[in-house]
Amino acid sequence: MDHRYAILIDGGFFTRKLKQRLNKTPDVDDVLHAIDELKENELLSGFELLRTYYYDAYPASGKVKHPVTKQTVNLAETDVFTRNKAFLQKLELQPNISLRAGELSPRGYKLNYRVMHQDDLASRPLEEKDFMLDIEQKGVDLRIGLDIARLSLRQMVRTIVVVTGDSDFIPAFKFARREGVRVILAHMDHGVKRELKAHTDGFI
Repeated sequence: MDHRYAILIDGGFFTRKLKQRLNKTPDVDDVLHAIDELKENELLSGFELLRTYYYDAYPASGKVKHPVTKQTVNLAETDVFTRNKAFLQKLELQPNISLRAGELSPRGYKLNYRVMHQDDLASRPLEEKDFMLDIEQKGVDLRIGLDIARLSLRQMVRTIVVVTGDSDFIPAFKFARREGVRVILAHMDHGVKRELKAHTDGFI
């Protein structure tokens, strides 16, 4: 087998870091350009790309009721839903990219973190702006871990590039390396724990 590799991208992390870099919400062209930059890294010189796997969740749908205004919002009719769904659908159609989609589940509203630490919180009425949507993401990290194991066990690649800053993937990294697969961490200048770095074979 030629030296083949795969890129596994934690989509939420990836777009957050791109937004900081570009100072705007990244579109599909921005994402593709950033992936091309990864592929051109000297650590991957001469290797053959199997595929880029992109992990994210389709935007949450359903209805939620605001605790202050009592207004019910249909999330499927919001601009955020329309924009994020269109982004993922367009990305999914790109060559050599496989979208692995988890789920976002709305759990209602919760107090903003900044509000919870305000000294006058107990003595003033709550306002609409004090609350934020509470959205739970399901299945994204699990899919990344399962694909790391699958690619390693089936010997589909000899190197895996993982774009993340999440130390929860340490067990998956250790598993891949025990199977003889090189693991490259692309942390996009994000601060990561020493333990995560210790179980990789290089950094981008």
